[in-house]
Amino acid sequence: MTQPLVYLDHAATTPMLPVAVEAMTRQLAGVGNASSLHASGRGARRVVEESRESIAGMIGARPADVVFTSGGTESDNLALKGIFWARRAEDPRRTRILSTSIEHHAVLDPLHWLAETDGAEVELLPVDSEGRLRISVLHESIARDPGSVALISVMWANNEVGSLQPIDEVVALAAEHRIPVHTDAVQAVGQVPVDFAASCVDALTFTGHKVGGPYGVGALVVRRDLAVSALVHGGGQERDIRSGTLDVPAIAGLAAAVEASVKAQHDHAIRIAELRDDLVRRVVEVVPDAHLHGAPTGPLRLPGNAHLGFPGCEGDSLLMLLDARGIECSTGSACSAGVPQPSHVLLAMGCTDDEARHSLRFSLGHTTTPADVDALVAAIGPVVERARAAKSR
Repeated sequence: MTQPLVYLDHAATTPMLPVAVEAMTRQLAGVGNASSLHASGRGARRVVEESRESIAGMIGARPADVVFTSGGTESDNLALKGIFWARRAEDPRRTRILSTSIEHHAVLDPLHWLAETDGAEVELLPVDSEGRLRISVLHESIARDPGSVALISVMWANNEVGSLQPIDEVVALAAEHRIPVHTDAVQAVGQVPVDFAASCVDALTFTGHKVGGPYGVGALVVRRDLAVSALVHGGGQERDIRSGTLDVPAIAGLAAAVEASVKAQHDHAIRIAELRDDLVRRVVEVVPDAHLHGAPTGPLRLPGNAHLGFPGCEGDSLLMLLDARGIECSTGSACSAGVPQPSHVLLAMGCTDDEARHSLRFSLGHTTTPADVDALVAAIGPVVERARAAKSR
């Protein structure tokens, strides 16, 4: 590397906050299984329960609602499979799961698995051109046979284009028929206000490494009175729906990160939204046909998300050319067996295959500075020229 690294991929993972590193490090040298009854075990349990209380307080939940997991993917799987199984066991008619066509693969893949192997009828509902769920379609789907709906899962904010979803309207429709609602809030916690109780959702997913905490730890926040079948059986930890020895240092780091990021959320959102708006404006000045995907910058979009299309380019080429200049970002598209695939999110929004391939996601976070934006703006013109020349050969 001949120049400082510019990191603009915070939506994939954001650097750990110093307070989270400190909290985690403080526990690494300790000993004690949080399920043991001796003094060391009780000490570990105290750390876990204090962390649970802290997290619950930060996101408007009760401590008993917080179930620790290994991260977002496990939490989504536990919510989707666990709630579906429990609801169908109560009433065999409940075979339908309603979700959206723009969910993260941590939601889409378990849904496909349930459909292929366990008889679930999965309906992926369409979104508009800004990547937001069409509420009228959800209403029609529920009304067709409300008694057959086991649950609804709609993400709080899209991980690719940053569009916030109408969770309040989803919950209002579901409540008419007492259908539980799960939301993947991995991208939302610490970025926008998230209040579990006020939202009236029944289950909510978040993870550590998106809020400045460690990898490999997260939580499913789920109402205590909602039945959830376990995926993993063993020692009966975490309300007997998520067995396994608790990772005390990681949980301590997670709690510290959640507290810090939620407390700073308002000021953080203002700062990075200003940087994001500056980035979008200046990139479009340099590349006039570049355009923003998703909701307009404002209250319906994550503050640090800039998902831009560059006609005549391949997103992967742009990514690698920027990477060679020390600027890291993402295409936001899936990659299967080494073969680049167009983004399912952009396709669902009405983009063509070509439009879904010519995009980059720049996601800003707590370490982003004006100098990072300057570096991208200086590089993007030559990079786009080279990518277009390569594609036209």
